[in-house]
Amino acid sequence: MPQIAQLADTYSSQIFWLLVFFGITFFFIGRGMVPKVMSTVAARDSQIADDLAAAQAARDAADEQEEAWRERENANRAKAQGLIADAKAKGAAASEKKIAAAQKRLDTKLAKAETEIEAARTSAMAEIEDVAAEATQDIVSRLAGAKVNKTAARAAVKKALANG
Repeated sequence: MPQIAQLADTYSSQIFWLLVFFGITFFFIGRGMVPKVMSTVAARDSQIADDLAAAQAARDAADEQEEAWRERENANRAKAQGLIADAKAKGAAASEKKIAAAQKRLDTKLAKAETEIEAARTSAMAEIEDVAAEATQDIVSRLAGAKVNKTAARAAVKKALANG
């Protein structure tokens, strides 16, 4: 094979050009491009780390603000609950006063009404006694033909009502 026979003649020149090509490639890529890529990667990693640190700082600040807000909200809620309780207590006290005043007025009216009822009952009883005494005088005069005075008729009616 002629190609294999030529190999010995061109072997040293191929190795030379291979070393030259790889040397140029090494210096061009290894010394020129790789440091730029590595610095870019390092800068990107640094930027990511800085961004993560800034994000964590922002998260911590937001958490602190949220906790402060929650504390303020809880304090405001407790204050509002206190105000509501005070308003309820004041309302209950005012209602109790109004109820007590209304009860006092009702008790006064009730006592007055009871007094009036008692007076009316006494008056009615007196009138009943008068009517019964007159009826007794009239009945005795018609049935027995006798005349009974008013005082005796009244005494008889009182005795009958007391037994009755």
